[in-house]
Amino acid sequence: MNVAESERMAGQLQKIGYTLTEDFETADLILFNTCCVRATAEDKIYGKIGEIKKYKRLNPALIIGVVGCLAQKDGENLIKHAPHVDFILGTGRRGELAKVVQDFESKRRQFVDTSNVSGLIDDENILPIRAGSVSAFVPIMYGCNNFCTYCIVPHVRGRERSRIPAEIISEVTETVNAGFKEITLLGQNVNSYNGGKTFPELLRDVDKIDGLQRLRFMTSHPKDLSDDLISAMAHGKNICEHIHLPVQYGSNKILQKMNRVYTVESYLELVKKIRAAIPNISLTTDLIVGFPGETDEDFQATLKFLQEVQFDMAFTFIYSKRTGTPAATFENQVEENLKHARLDELMKLQNKISLEKNLKLDGATVEVLVEGASKTDKNIFTGRTRQNKLVLFPHESENVGDIVNVKINQVQTWLFKGQIV
Repeated sequence: MNVAESERMAGQLQKIGYTLTEDFETADLILFNTCCVRATAEDKIYGKIGEIKKYKRLNPALIIGVVGCLAQKDGENLIKHAPHVDFILGTGRRGELAKVVQDFESKRRQFVDTSNVSGLIDDENILPIRAGSVSAFVPIMYGCNNFCTYCIVPHVRGRERSRIPAEIISEVTETVNAGFKEITLLGQNVNSYNGGKTFPELLRDVDKIDGLQRLRFMTSHPKDLSDDLISAMAHGKNICEHIHLPVQYGSNKILQKMNRVYTVESYLELVKKIRAAIPNISLTTDLIVGFPGETDEDFQATLKFLQEVQFDMAFTFIYSKRTGTPAATFENQVEENLKHARLDELMKLQNKISLEKNLKLDGATVEVLVEGASKTDKNIFTGRTRQNKLVLFPHESENVGDIVNVKINQVQTWLFKGQIV
């Protein structure tokens, strides 16, 4: 989501005469688009804001702005911590970035606005400056109504609000006509989309767009993944066989404390339903270790749950206390060393499961969308299968954006290696 929003802000700035640069020393404007979902992200941002103070000394005319979730959360306090920052713009004011920059250019007066957190964003008709050329992100909704007890997102991004279908269809059509082959529809809780159509209805409409070759979406909440959505995926033409379905934990006691409003049993039933309808589905998830009140019994239940579900991959995190969320005040906070020990054990098990699942593709031929050269070797190209599995292969005559068949001859936990056939 932050990538998509950064692309839109770049589009706003281009309209008022700015162009992107990688050179901090010659930049006229440095803009931080921030996250605060975990403490590590927040610490990193404050560190980076401190680092760029030297560029302000070299160039007093330099404009420094902070936008996004941390800007929304800390507001005036961020300016007090870093007085060299010129403006703070909250999540509901992102659409006014260009105007704020122009106002600062003329008035040179510090500015903070974190109001309108649940308001509509008015930059959707701005042409994004997209980072790639093959895959594009298209937000379809903003905010979240779930209020999981550990999560800061509803507090900094506001309540759910959806874009109208015609606007989304128009953006996807323009993006595909510009040469992009793969579209990912985005939302904090994408399958609770409510813009005049249901999410499955919107997905079917987008799937019909001429020239589109792959369609993805993220992120889904288990409570909103309907039978109709499963059917839309099973019968879709370009909808990829991959669902990211965060479970967060594997014991009902902790799920209830997290306010996740489903049970281990209902999640397992949902997985069974998905796999029955889409046998070649790739299922990935998020897991949090060390939530307040977590006992060894809870943790062992989660390990058992992993064995039962057999996720293709899991993003695993240590619980991060977020001030302003209910869980931050819960008793029985878990000690840091125990959190890390449990995370290691969880990752070891999931890595074993991921490798075992991947080994089933050894020798298979898979369809890969070519993304480009590897960062470490220009002679090796990378791409992804419809199931969102990463594949590396020697570069031949294929071009970025091509769809090729690759025979897998080496399997690893996180990726595959192969040869074009």
